[in-house]
Amino acid sequence: MNTIRKALKSDLSRIAEIEIFNYRLNFYPIFKNDEFYFGELQVTDRIKELEKQIESLFVYDDEVVKGFVQIKGSEIKKLFVEPVLQNNSIGSSLLLFAVNELSADNLWALEKNVKAIRFYARYGFYLTDEKKKEEGTSEYLVRLRKK
Repeated sequence: MNTIRKALKSDLSRIAEIEIFNYRLNFYPIFKNDEFYFGELQVTDRIKELEKQIESLFVYDDEVVKGFVQIKGSEIKKLFVEPVLQNNSIGSSLLLFAVNELSADNLWALEKNVKAIRFYARYGFYLTDEKKKEEGTSEYLVRLRKK
């Protein structure tokens, strides 16, 4: 049974783990910031931040939380799947839920995160001309919109 539901407070440590593992896997190679990725970025600190955002979080839970999506308005703020469980349609299920059930139609992605941009493109998201600096870095975010 595959299920997507609103996140509960009891899910927050799992959500924090998934987010941190993905940040380290996908973004550390780009930013190479040991202090942030292995010092500041800690599960206990993320849980405190996630508590403030719980209303915008939805989890993929089939007896274990395997991924999550965060939606604010019509924007997908985050979508992450446990790295060892990727390529099992969990991300696709979360994205389709966000689009079909929550009317999500746009997001920002790191320009160098080609894997993510390709994933969203498979579901009808296209690159716009909008671009902005990732705060505190020399990297850019690009806006994707649903066709």
